[in-house]
Amino acid sequence: MINPIIFTIHIGSFSWPVRWYGVILMTATVIAAWLAEREVRRRGENGDHIWNAAIWLIPAGVLGARLWFVVNATLGGNLLYLDQPLQIINIPAGGLHIYGGLLFGGIALFLYARRYELDLWLLLDSIAPTILIGQALARPANFINQELYGQPTTLPWGIPISADHRLAIYSDLSLYPVATTRFHPTFAYEMIWNFLAAALLFWLLYRFATRIKPGAMFAGWLICAGVGRSIIEQFRPDQPRIPGLTLTYTNLVSLLMALVGVLFLLWQYDVIHLSFLPDLPDAYKISTKMIS
Repeated sequence: MINPIIFTIHIGSFSWPVRWYGVILMTATVIAAWLAEREVRRRGENGDHIWNAAIWLIPAGVLGARLWFVVNATLGGNLLYLDQPLQIINIPAGGLHIYGGLLFGGIALFLYARRYELDLWLLLDSIAPTILIGQALARPANFINQELYGQPTTLPWGIPISADHRLAIYSDLSLYPVATTRFHPTFAYEMIWNFLAAALLFWLLYRFATRIKPGAMFAGWLICAGVGRSIIEQFRPDQPRIPGLTLTYTNLVSLLMALVGVLFLLWQYDVIHLSFLPDLPDAYKISTKMIS
């Protein structure tokens, strides 16, 4: 197994461990931002907005990812954060959820777009496929942390999980011996799905460049991300389920994302008519406001 701590910085009585998780996550974020910058420039907008917006998006994303994790865990019956509220800010102990990061990051992006009079659809369409790539690039960190794995499997690509990283349902080593038990690498499934989904979106973008309307790439991301996560959730025994249902809370949100994406595309391409919603533009609007 790979040690999740690369090295530790010692300054007097202060110690700060540098973890693979943080390094991989930030590297993936930078690569995704670089790709998004290229997409923004290709659409005629100032690509520097991506790096400027990152100052807003990254803190908001971390906050949202943590809060979503805490709420999800609490809904699943984990009373830790109610009994010990200070544990909510104990991020190094683990616990971030990508959906919370996307939600709060999206809110920050909306506020940034309003401040600089940017076309939100242009930003969303530019960022959408690169989010999938960033998520995929970050997933190896889950392997190092031995987390986000699935049920036991006999498939040849199953991975070992040490006893101290086992979920409670797999902690009985007489039933699930460390030496022979392997588990579904669900983080790898999502990584592969995200790479394929990003490739599909980029292929559609360049193959049908003249027919892609503003918002279509974002809707495609909603569908791909929602469908993929819905399938992968079936291999995630660590996720709390909605009482009385076999669905997890994340599963429900994923299905809703996919549904919204489908309805959005049908509306944008006039397959269905929603009179209570304003018409979407057929072209992006380029901002004339300078970055401060």
